[in-house]
Formats: sequence, structure tokens, C-alpha cells
Amino acid sequence: MIRYLKKGKSQDEINVSNQNVKETVENILADIESRGDAAIREYSEKFDKWTPKSFRLSKSDIEACYAQVDEQAIEDIRWAQEQIRNFAQIQRDSMRDVEVETLPGVTLGHKHIPVNSVGCYIPGGKYPLLASAHMGVLTAKVAGVQRVIAAAPPFNGQPAPAIVVAMDMAGADEIYCLGGVQAVAAMALGTETIAPVDMLVGPGNAFVAEAKRQLFGRVGIDLFAGPTETLVIADDTVDGELCAADLLGQAEHGTNSPAVLLTNSEQLARDTMKEVERQLTILPTADIAGVSWRDYGQVIVCDSYEEMVEVADGLAFEHVQVMTRDPDYFKDNMSNFGALFLGPETNVSYGDKCIGTNHTLPTQKAARYTGGLWVGKFINTCTYQKVTEEASVVVGGYCSRLCALEGFAGHKEQADIRLRRYG
Repeated sequence: MIRYLKKGKSQDEINVSNQNVKETVENILADIESRGDAAIREYSEKFDKWTPKSFRLSKSDIEACYAQVDEQAIEDIRWAQEQIRNFAQIQRDSMRDVEVETLPGVTLGHKHIPVNSVGCYIPGGKYPLLASAHMGVLTAKVAGVQRVIAAAPPFNGQPAPAIVVAMDMAGADEIYCLGGVQAVAAMALGTETIAPVDMLVGPGNAFVAEAKRQLFGRVGIDLFAGPTETLVIADDTVDGELCAADLLGQAEHGTNSPAVLLTNSEQLARDTMKEVERQLTILPTADIAGVSWRDYGQVIVCDSYEEMVEVADGLAFEHVQVMTRDPDYFKDNMSNFGALFLGPETNVSYGDKCIGTNHTLPTQKAARYTGGLWVGKFINTCTYQKVTEEASVVVGGYCSRLCALEGFAGHKEQADIRLRRYG
């Protein structure tokens, strides 16, 4: 039996909030498409109090950011990027072009072709999330994308130095200090000063995620990524202190970041809820994490691993941390998740910052049909065919008759003209 010891906001409340976000984003996108740079500047002033002479950072601007970041931080960024680059390259190497003769004289194949241009959004409103530079810019470059531009909002009234350093070290071709919907719109739609891209990637708040949703089709997107979601699956092999730390560690992303405990131990569930309240009294980001936990946190108790898998797949959450006797059971049986973190020794933060896997992951139940950002997201797999005259006669006979069945006279003639010439 599935029991809820704590529930968050109702779906109706969430839907009202989502509708408000949708309408706001619609209006901003329409305005930016109509007025370009002028609108960008107005929204940047309104939302970020930021109206520089140029949103694009110059070489000297970037150098000034390096001067503000200490050597240890630069070395840490370098180490993290090495891990992410290494795993991305391993993934890229797993993608092979193929060419095979499927019938005598019929050659079919596919090629992996990188997207030409990509815009990477790096969140930085509440926190300077420099790790998103590794995940977007660096991975795109490993994929072979020719033009990668990156945008992040100002932090404390200036370009966030560590983000800028990370974007530059990752290989960004253009770097912009520009945030929110206006940044996403500028990259996707283009303005007088910013050439549009073919694809948008990166996480963001509810407004950024909605902007990506509305822009999809005009440009490609990686996936719906934001707000952050975390599911902790645990049993009595761990304690409430650890579970609470892992829940609040992600709830601090924003006041609408769901954090859910799923367990088969009611005692652990109650211990965790008590521990959450204790940790909120000492957590420096409790003003954010506490609201998120109050409004979106859930505690769910099940009778069995099987029920826990059922609930987890229904949630289809972005981050799923598994701390049970048999964490591999969930790896082997779950189907809907962004990324798994198996065992108490690891945690979501490792993946977020530096271990090598990508932290841009599906939210809003998108894990039902897509995985997270990886090098393959930047690559189009395109097929081709080559046929000899003899093979064209064989294939053409079948094609002609099948076209006739569908009533496609023009299609049939494409086959028939080759039958007449080569037969």
C-alpha cells in the first residue's frame, strides 16, 4: 500500500502557477521578436538591473574575470572539465557511422553530423552555476559543434567571474552576460547584434524552461530542464540525517524545486522529516530550501521495492538517489529517470558539479521519453542510400507496386522511370 506522510501543493495550484508563467513568457518572446535588441535591453534592466554597453563580453572583459578567480578555483574547474570531457568523449566514440550492403547493389548508411550552432544557457540568478558551462559548452564542443555561444545572467551586478572563466575554458565562441527569458530568446530568435542558433540547451528556472518549450520547433532544444527535481529512494540501511541532507541539498535550488523521499520504512520517513526540520534551522540556504520543502516536498511510504519502482516511474524525476540494500534492483527495474545515483557513497551533487556525467536532465516527467543532455544530443544521425542499376530494378518493382496500393501516381513514376531505363 502506498501512503503519503507529506504532500506538497495540489496539481491545481501548480497548474495555475504554470499558466501564469506561460502567459508571461509568451508576451516577452513576442516583444523580443518584434523589437530585438531594444526589448532585450529593457528586460535585462527590469529583471537583472543590467544594461551594459554590450552584452557580449570582450577579450578584456573575459581576462578581467580570470583575474578575479583564484588559482585553486581555476584548477578545480579544470579538473571538473577534464572529467566531463573524458566521459563525453567516451560517449562520442561509442557513436559509429555505419555503411552496409543490405541487398546486392543496395548500400545504406548513416552519418553522425554535429549541429552547426548551439546556444547554451547557464543559470546564475540565485547561484553562479558555473557547472552548467561544462555540461553545455564543453559537451557541444566534444560533439563537434562549430559555433557555441553561451549566456549567463549577471551576479551581484557584474558578469559572474567563475561562470565566465568556465565558459571560456569550455571553449565558448561567444560569451554574453544576459539572463532569463531574454537570453534564451536572443539566442534562439536572433537580434541586430546576436546571430541566432540552431539549438538551445541548458537548465533554468520555470520561465527559462517555458521559453524553451515555446521556442521548440523554431529551434531545437535539448529537453525540458527545470526546475530541479530530486527523489531519494531509501530503506532502513541509511538514516534520516543522510536522507534529509540529500533532500535539502537539492531543494535549495529554488522555492519550487520538488524533493521527495520514497521509502519502505515508516520509521525512516518520520526520522527524515524531523531531521529536515532540524537541518533547516542551520542550513544557510534555508530561506529557499524551507519554502521548497513546505510547498513541494513529499514523503511516500511503500510496502515493497516493487511499489517503490511503480511510484518512482510515475514521478519520472530528474535526479534519483538510491540508498538501499540492493541499489542495482532499481537500476535494473526503473525506466523513467534522468540520472541514477546508486548507493549512499555518491550523491546528486557529485553529478551536478564534477564527476563526469551531465547534470542537464529531464524534468516535468520528460524522463518518460528522453534521457539527459549528452554528446549525442548535439549530433544528427542522418541516413543515406546508394543503389546500382541492377538493384534499382529489383527495388523499383516492389516500390512501384506498393505506390500503386497507396494511390501515389507520382511516387510510382519515380520507380517506373528507373524500371524503364535500367530494366
